[in-house]
Amino acid sequence: MISQKTIQEIFETVKVEDVIGDFIKLTRRGVNYIGLCPFHNEKTPSFTVSPAKNIYKCFGCGEGGNAVNFIMGVEQLSYPEALRSLAKKYNIDIEEDEISEEQRAQIQLSDSLYVVNQFAQEHFSKQLFETDYGQSVGLSYFKKRGYREEIIQKFGLGFANGGNNDLLQSALQKGYEATVLESAGLVKNNRDFFRNRVQFPIHNVSGKVIGFGGRILTSNKKAPKYLNTPETDIYNKRKSLYGIYQARKEIVKQDLCFMVEGYTDVISLHQAGVENVVASSGTSLTAEQVRLVKRYAPNLTIVYDGDKAGIKAALRGLDIVIEQDMNVKVVLLPEGEDPDSYLKSVGSTAFKNYLAEAANDFILFKINLLLKDAAGDPIKKSEVILDIVQSISKIPNSLKRSVYVKECAQRMEMSEQLLHTEINKRLQQNAQKSSRKSYPQNKQDTTQQQHKTDDNNQQNTVQQASSANNNEYQELDISRILINFGDKEIEAGTTVAEFILLDLLELFDMDLIEEFDHQVCAWIVEEYLQNLKANKSVSTAYFTQHPKPEIAKLSVHLVASMDEYQFSEGWEKLNVFLNTQELPEKNHIADAKSGILRFKLKKIERMITRNHKEIKKIQDSENETDIIILMTVHQKLTEKRGELAKVLNTVVLR
Repeated sequence: MISQKTIQEIFETVKVEDVIGDFIKLTRRGVNYIGLCPFHNEKTPSFTVSPAKNIYKCFGCGEGGNAVNFIMGVEQLSYPEALRSLAKKYNIDIEEDEISEEQRAQIQLSDSLYVVNQFAQEHFSKQLFETDYGQSVGLSYFKKRGYREEIIQKFGLGFANGGNNDLLQSALQKGYEATVLESAGLVKNNRDFFRNRVQFPIHNVSGKVIGFGGRILTSNKKAPKYLNTPETDIYNKRKSLYGIYQARKEIVKQDLCFMVEGYTDVISLHQAGVENVVASSGTSLTAEQVRLVKRYAPNLTIVYDGDKAGIKAALRGLDIVIEQDMNVKVVLLPEGEDPDSYLKSVGSTAFKNYLAEAANDFILFKINLLLKDAAGDPIKKSEVILDIVQSISKIPNSLKRSVYVKECAQRMEMSEQLLHTEINKRLQQNAQKSSRKSYPQNKQDTTQQQHKTDDNNQQNTVQQASSANNNEYQELDISRILINFGDKEIEAGTTVAEFILLDLLELFDMDLIEEFDHQVCAWIVEEYLQNLKANKSVSTAYFTQHPKPEIAKLSVHLVASMDEYQFSEGWEKLNVFLNTQELPEKNHIADAKSGILRFKLKKIERMITRNHKEIKKIQDSENETDIIILMTVHQKLTEKRGELAKVLNTVVLR
């Protein structure tokens, strides 16, 4: 297992904004950053990253955590895998404690698909550069396409030799299992899956090889020109884009992504200096691929080969981009050209200028293209209008829809009102479809729907807990104060944590933990007590970086809740300050005192309720001593409740 020393070094080294910035576009807002949440589909950014606290929090879906949690979520990795990924990114040597053979096997199993794909990439690269056959066939092919050696290395290109199952035999000699190679799509029926093909490794957003595309170089009509890795546990074609790892930073920088069709187009454009480019790898564009681009930029320009027949078919599938509220443009290359060939024909500078000048808005491009074919044919024109109406109705933003209606009405020589009417019909139909999909069909569905709603509501941790269980609200509030301010002084020589916990121990004696209904809050308080007894100071990061995911997640929510409601930055600029209290981050003393009083009040009310039930149970009993004891307890608890209520200026119903 990874040593605690290494884990601590990872947390001290990583910057959460750098880690997340590799996956989504972040914009600075004050001391924090905001962006579109990668964990749910949203149009307005609600995903906040706090460099000071080294955490992230989405106020839309409720997801939150530290850098390790983020990697676990976006890459679907286990806690150790995420730590290893970050250690590699920051060049941190991993120190391991002794682990059992069973644990070692589990780690190897978790990493196996990535490991064998990386091995395959290195194997194909050696075949390309270090074998006579690879050099004469594979390397010569890449050089004929004009690829320089550094671009070949950048994309990890290689060659799969067709003889003697080279990959399988090499892997077995290195100790890899044939079953793992088969699970990764590298071997089928005890034979290499890729043979006599130049290899294009496909990377995920963090740079790990998840699959391959292989192009055949012989004139074998029975074999497909391109062959892709079959679907595996780590490779899903619908969710992958070729070149996304190499392009993501430039996409953020340019605030724009170019989409092309093939591997070679991506590589040629990169070599020419257009690095914000990815490929859909010959598949129809999917919602998952669009959302992947949207993580980095809201603007997408799709570059089409000069084949108008193919473009018409492709345009029908682009409504999926509009539905994701992306700004879509289309570049049509001259007839007979693809990005690679046209780039070589006109040169890098002219090609870049062409991309900038020839980009047309998708809907307007679609209108112009389709109206040309429908000229003089009323029936065809009506079909074009309905097609355009369908596209406009997919735009989520009503203001954008209105702008397009005005522009399209002029171009199609139609009434704006008529277009609005048709679009509204589509919107109503879409809403009805959506409603039918989400409406529960039976009692079981109703229960499941309610559970789903309840799960979503539980994301705003403190607030929803109060509606479900007021005791838990107070427990969460105590945990919030401990995590955020526990190490701060409340008075000379006494920290907030000592003030709260010693006071509670005095009231509840050694049964303090038993008074907590919320399990994770109980864990937090228990750990704080253990550290206090050992004279160890506890920082906020101790809990937000806790190895126990439940503690880390709740801690992040409670830390982020302090930022959910902020004073306007303009107040300070205008010298506007609160006269009655300190700013929230400086108000920990009043916060702690109020929190502990409310917690004690709520617990005493519960103790009164318990005691009252005991009195009812034995009120007909002849044991007067028990009744007197319970009545005395009731009186003291009631007095204590009154004292607390008075301090809090709270009216308590009796």
